[in-house]
Amino acid sequence: MTFVRTRLALDSMQPGETLLLHMRGEEPRRNIPRTAAEQGHAVLGQQDAADGTTWLLLRKGQR
Repeated sequence: MTFVRTRLALDSMQPGETLLLHMRGEEPRRNIPRTAAEQGHAVLGQQDAADGTTWLLLRKGQR
């Protein structure tokens, strides 16, 4: 999942709601949490799965 798709999902949410992402690949694993935090969203958790994917839980910020 790219940050563009993540951003579209976050834009449709109310502040304080959470979004659970399932990501594949090293680039999204590094970039999505960093970019989300830079834009005022909270990274609540990140867990790497045995299949090489990553789960990321975000809370939408006040923007």
